Amino acid sequence: MTADDTFSRLDDDDYPAYTMGRAADMLGTTQNFLRAIGEHRLITPLRSEGGHRRYSRYQLRIAARARELVDQGTPVEAACRIIILEDQLEEAQRINAEHHRSAALHTAAT
Repeated sequence: MTADDTFSRLDDDDYPAYTMGRAADMLGTTQNFLRAIGEHRLITPLRSEGGHRRYSRYQLRIAARARELVDQGTPVEAACRIIILEDQLEEAQRINAEHHRSAALHTAAT
């Protein structure tokens, strides 16, 4: 692997670049918090060859959102469910907007 390959991977939001300890430090939380949101299926860290959890920047953003909710008094399980529902709503809105654009193009073409 070349240095260029390494840097391009670090630019990838989905590349599991962070160990559990580093991820917890970056978020200002505990490793137990990361385990808890994993148990509630909010994020599923990849595993290194040695079985250690590895997190991507995308996963850290989701974990940071969960931490915000928990810091506001929301139980971890509820925070995970809220984020999952927010993500589903965002996806449904994106699909709906695509259908509206497609319908508008179809109407304009006829």
